[in-house]
Amino acid sequence: MTNSGDDTRAGPVHGTRIESDSFGAIEVPASALWGAQTARSLHFFAIGAQRMPLEVIHALAWVKWAAALVNRDLGLLEATSADAIATAARQVAEGHFDGQFPLSVWQTGSGTQSNMNVNEVVARLAAAALNGPANDLPEDLPEDLPEPAAAAVVRQIHPNDDVNRGQSSNDVFPTAMHIAVALQAQDVLLPALFELRTALASKVDEFKAVVKVGRTHLQDATPVTLGQEFGGYEAQLGLCQTALIHALAAVHTLAIGGTAVGTGMNTHPLFGAGVADLLARQLKLPLTQATNLFAAMAGHEALVAFHAALRMLAIALTKIANDIRLMGSGPRAGLGELHLPENEPGSSIMPGKVNPTQVEALTMVCAQVMGHDAAIGFAASQGQFELNVYKPLIALDTLDSARLLADAMRSFTRHCVAGIGVDAARVAALLQASLMLVTALAPHIGYERAAQIAKAAHAQGISLRDAALANGAVSAEQFDAWVDARKMLAPQVGAEAG
Repeated sequence: MTNSGDDTRAGPVHGTRIESDSFGAIEVPASALWGAQTARSLHFFAIGAQRMPLEVIHALAWVKWAAALVNRDLGLLEATSADAIATAARQVAEGHFDGQFPLSVWQTGSGTQSNMNVNEVVARLAAAALNGPANDLPEDLPEDLPEPAAAAVVRQIHPNDDVNRGQSSNDVFPTAMHIAVALQAQDVLLPALFELRTALASKVDEFKAVVKVGRTHLQDATPVTLGQEFGGYEAQLGLCQTALIHALAAVHTLAIGGTAVGTGMNTHPLFGAGVADLLARQLKLPLTQATNLFAAMAGHEALVAFHAALRMLAIALTKIANDIRLMGSGPRAGLGELHLPENEPGSSIMPGKVNPTQVEALTMVCAQVMGHDAAIGFAASQGQFELNVYKPLIALDTLDSARLLADAMRSFTRHCVAGIGVDAARVAALLQASLMLVTALAPHIGYERAAQIAKAAHAQGISLRDAALANGAVSAEQFDAWVDARKMLAPQVGAEAG
């Protein structure tokens, strides 16, 4: 996971070299591709074990790839240098150098240090491609980098002036946040949601003939089919999917081109739209430049709305999972209507015990997502003037929620839903014993008399049929004709609902 505690991207250090930035000289690990600003961030932000999510790093690199090509085409960056930057950035975006991005997510609120981490790595790779790798570079350079230039003049690639040309962390980082979230939604989250919906839909058909006790307030209610219940679950997730897709429309708009404060100072008027268009074609996403760059940098309502849809999904999943847990409770002292797959031992002391562990994992994930939503809401409310400076937190928690939900849904689908079975005898016994079948008598004998029958059956511990016949309200033939659970599954012509 991108925010796990066992992330070891920093790696061991074997010797150092000296790098410089506007603050002066600083030691950098000899084998590292990063430079001075990354080294300073490692020193000043040694906070926690959570690293900047690799999804954000890869998205930043895609921005560098597109920026280099657009700057080249606009005549703002020499073609050979631009191509070397683009090639190096693409290698980073495709995950070839993940170990070179060791920074904590708990850094500057604009993500500047991670933006510079990417700039420095891309600059060094591009320079190596143009000039030949120096002795202190790692040996595993990409095979498809351009051949070193034959000219004797050493070509310099500057992290700020070249790789970051026409950009600011303030527009690049939120652009990368949106790209990372959009890719994760497209490639991971929505496919997992579709898989779960498909599994539930198959159960709708499988269970369409299983008539069972309905329940409201955790008390017996009129009958339903198990297929109807699972159809409700699938429809809940359909609403969640619609909400997610709707929220993604705003996520697909990018802050690129706003530079420092939204004005676009120090960039070409066509740069932002050009980068967005190139990224859209490369990543196969409907990306566009935001119509108002001030809003795109100062606020994060797009991600707030997207995460609200994730929270909605977590809420629906919690309800669905808990229903399945309750119907599968037992096996002898619970409801026992469902047989849940038995995947592993459930107790270290009670032999033979099996627990609904997939439900437990899913609902824990949902609780975490709801907590993330609170953190994201607060963080997004803290934008001051032209910039929100809680960006890394918003990125971390949004990506974590999407990944956790995707993984948990996939696990729940494959290791629980797909293998759910029915205890037909238990379902039939509970239905036969239900007092709420008396509801079918109400249109014929009235609510009050039907209530008397139900209360008498409960108090005396007798069947509903025996209580009805003892009451004298109906004959045996009438009871058998009217109290038919299968006739209670849909509206009836001439019937009245209380």
